[in-house]
Amino acid sequence: MKIIGLLGGMSWESTAPYYRYINESIKERLGGYHSAKVILYSVDFDEVERLQQSGNWEAAGSLLAQAARAIESAGADCLLLCTNTMHKVTPAIEAAVCIPLLHIVDATAQQIKSTGLSKIGLLGTRFTMEVAFYTDRLNARHGLSVLIPDEQDREIIHRVIYEELCRGQVVNKSRTEYCRVMADLVRRGAEGIILGCTEISILVGADDSSVPLFDTTRIHACKAVEWALS
Repeated sequence: MKIIGLLGGMSWESTAPYYRYINESIKERLGGYHSAKVILYSVDFDEVERLQQSGNWEAAGSLLAQAARAIESAGADCLLLCTNTMHKVTPAIEAAVCIPLLHIVDATAQQIKSTGLSKIGLLGTRFTMEVAFYTDRLNARHGLSVLIPDEQDREIIHRVIYEELCRGQVVNKSRTEYCRVMADLVRRGAEGIILGCTEISILVGADDSSVPLFDTTRIHACKAVEWALS
């Protein structure tokens, strides 16, 4: 079994499920007392969030690259960045280490394509929904057509993530708003919806949508297990 390196803490509310999903998958596949070999480096999200809001992505990339080097030095065989938004700085991270980074977009796109869907809605932070690093990879590398909410709804999705979900708060009114936004994406032609922020699955699940939801946290964690056991 290979050692999985987790770069998390962005926020820790979604990093905790990563650890659980990985170990549950290992137990399911191997049985007995088996658990995953994991190295976890958790950053202080306050530092990262300040860099996001100021638009200082270069400094954010340097911060996460330093953490990635520490994970590699500790003996990890691969690297998972336990966040969607910060995949914006994966070039800086990949340049800093020799171990492979298992990209969350690639894992999610492979899962979507395995179901035969091609037109997909995307929920996430405004950085994930609006900046090309995410949608372009889904389209150019994987051939998926991507729909995002309108500007007002993007603001709602973003606010709930930072003001509620990253703080462990689950508000029923926000669930209702998310369901409304997802239903609108379906009306516009979405055949499925990516929960493109690792905290969103805290708020909504399969029962809240008329089309399949793709939980990037669980998908990414399961891809790591496949890799570790390959």
